[in-house]
Amino acid sequence: MSDEASTWVLEPGTELIIDGEVWRVETCLPHLGRVTLIGDVGAPWKVQLSELIHRPGCRPSTRTCKDLPAASRGRQPKSMTDLQPTQQEHVMRRLQHIREVETGYRSGDPDAALPHEPLPQYDPETTTLTQRRKAKEAELRMARAIDPALAKSLALHRVSLRTLVRWDTARRRLGPIGLSDDRWLREATGHRITPEVREALFAVRDESLRRAKLTARDRERLIHQYVRETFGEKTKVPSYDVLRRVWRDWFGSNGGRQRYARSAAMAQKNATGRHVVVHRPGQVVALDTTVLPVKILEGVFGDPVSVHLTLALDVYTHSIVAFRLSLVSDASIDVAMVLRDMTMPLPMRPDWGEDMQWAYPGIPGTLVADFAGYEVAGLPFFAPETVTTDHGSVYRNHHLVEVQRVLGTNIKPSRVLRPTDKKAVERAFGAIQSLLFALLLGYQGVDTADRGVDPEADACLTVAEMEHIIATWIVGIWQNRRFDSYAPSWDPGGDHSPNSLFAASMTQSGFALRIPSPELYYQLLPSHQVMIHGKRGVKIKNLWYDGEALDPYRGKLSRRGGKAKNRYVIRRDPRDPCFVFFQDPLTHDWHTLRWVGLPEEGQFPAFSDARVREAMRELRKRGLAPKSDSELLPVLLEVIGGKIPVDQWPTQLTKKQRTEHAREVTQAAAAAADRPAGATVAQPAPASIPAARTGSDDGKVVPLRWRERAEQGQDAVTNERRRRREIAVPERPAPPPQDLSARLRATSLLALPDDDFDDGTDATAAAAAAAAQEEVSQ
Repeated sequence: MSDEASTWVLEPGTELIIDGEVWRVETCLPHLGRVTLIGDVGAPWKVQLSELIHRPGCRPSTRTCKDLPAASRGRQPKSMTDLQPTQQEHVMRRLQHIREVETGYRSGDPDAALPHEPLPQYDPETTTLTQRRKAKEAELRMARAIDPALAKSLALHRVSLRTLVRWDTARRRLGPIGLSDDRWLREATGHRITPEVREALFAVRDESLRRAKLTARDRERLIHQYVRETFGEKTKVPSYDVLRRVWRDWFGSNGGRQRYARSAAMAQKNATGRHVVVHRPGQVVALDTTVLPVKILEGVFGDPVSVHLTLALDVYTHSIVAFRLSLVSDASIDVAMVLRDMTMPLPMRPDWGEDMQWAYPGIPGTLVADFAGYEVAGLPFFAPETVTTDHGSVYRNHHLVEVQRVLGTNIKPSRVLRPTDKKAVERAFGAIQSLLFALLLGYQGVDTADRGVDPEADACLTVAEMEHIIATWIVGIWQNRRFDSYAPSWDPGGDHSPNSLFAASMTQSGFALRIPSPELYYQLLPSHQVMIHGKRGVKIKNLWYDGEALDPYRGKLSRRGGKAKNRYVIRRDPRDPCFVFFQDPLTHDWHTLRWVGLPEEGQFPAFSDARVREAMRELRKRGLAPKSDSELLPVLLEVIGGKIPVDQWPTQLTKKQRTEHAREVTQAAAAAADRPAGATVAQPAPASIPAARTGSDDGKVVPLRWRERAEQGQDAVTNERRRRREIAVPERPAPPPQDLSARLRATSLLALPDDDFDDGTDATAAAAAAAAQEEVSQ
């Protein structure tokens, strides 16, 4: 504040800013040293003048400071940049007239004098300052008389001696901007809205968010209704045009959808105003799922299908740290496995060269390989701190809450109508589509109008082959690709890639080499709290599971407290219900429990929860009430297609049914790939997509076709029947002591004689038979 404005004027009406609040002076009694202040709310405040002057947080408001120009009161000081170009020319022209009055030269410098300068009436050596001012007043009056329009256009039509004195004083105090007219920078107050109308506007705003979409005319009527019923009929309401412009200035246009307007208002209400600056790898990871734009072949029937691609992108380095392909839409277990993949190093594939190995400085690749137990590829891995997702139901369930607790990760949904929260992963999808997917056979394009003749017929890649191509492209191309617009703040003009940024972060802040144990797989599975039956084991989702690991705890309580008191925790992978997993309470070792109706390994096709529910519906439809899973097995095999003859498979099963079978086999294979090396493998025969973090040889995987699948189902039925016969008859029955036909002949009355008897004997036997028949008839 200038020296002229630093003097306090405590006359009534003067405003003071005390601790950020506005107070107005009501009365000031200087002879008593007492001041009475009035605030916006509350009672008047009587304070001593000495206390007010020495208060640190007290200062006079610039809105009532008369020493300041009108254009600077209550606002930032005016400057030349606030003026329009024409107004700036007027100020410079006025400055030339003031300089000529003061020095006799328009430029103010004798060395830059014009040929006719100084004029006799402006010569400082022969005239006084007052004489020169009067001469300038006469000059401007004459110019105004000759051409009034020109003088008005130059803003020199109302210049008097007092005006020249005021301009000179303002120039000395404020510089050239002091020669401007305060009316040029008048306060942009907009429309004057009374407190009553303001209250009505906000009330109608809240009401319009709850209702269907309203027009500006509808809102105007509601405002009139609110003011009329709340404040009376005498309260004035602005016109329709004023209300429409004020609504647009305050709340924006009304062009959006109503549901999005409500969500945006809710987001603005809950906004904190704080921004997160991502400055290290793993701080924020963006996770999203989309449909792969390339048609591929599923591994059971060989039909072209669409798969879902789940991608995890580190926001700081833009590294694709994990991905998964699935024939079905992602579930909570798939998200949990993707989060697990982020924490584990990527194994080397057999056809990858040395240029794709771990090469980040600071930690040798051999050290990482010793901790991991296999050769590690050049891809970052870490425990994510925050995972940003969309608002899908797959990210909002009790299972993901438990996964967050185990991994120590926060899964935060992105803000509504805030595309900046997940823009990195969205742009990554577009980049992969243009750099890789568009070059593959079966690509569908971004629009149906730009699609090829028959993308399904062009499909030639299996799920496993597509997974291998994507993994190779990420490690070999994406991680080494130069950034165009994602350079770090500490080197905005440098050349960087995801690998170089990760290596730089390791140099700056180090790297925590933490590789989770294989038991993390079991901890991320959904849990079930059940009791252990003495003979049948545990029941999970209408299926019974049993194993030798349950023998010490049959019929006993777990002695666990809390909500699941005295129950045991069983982990289950929804992708493969053939097995569940039990952790020993004493040794904490994990044991695999098999479904009690499951035949030998490899003799039963894969199935899912949906197939079990379909089998139960079929049983209820037939009126059956099985008491064990052995009776449930034939119906389950019939539902999944095991009893259909081989020659009838292409005609009996529709494409939708074949896709469902392929999805079940793929999910079971993915679950088997995620299990630790020592766990039981459910299906060794059906081969499909390996997990994104497995090191299996994709080229040697042979998908199980529909003929082998049909034979597998029929063999399972035959083996199950044989097993039931063996249980019913454990030992082979002993043969009878003599021939059964001879025994019957000896005891039957109607037995025929042998051919070697003589005629007499035959006649005697015939007579005896006739007598016996006559006796019976009597």
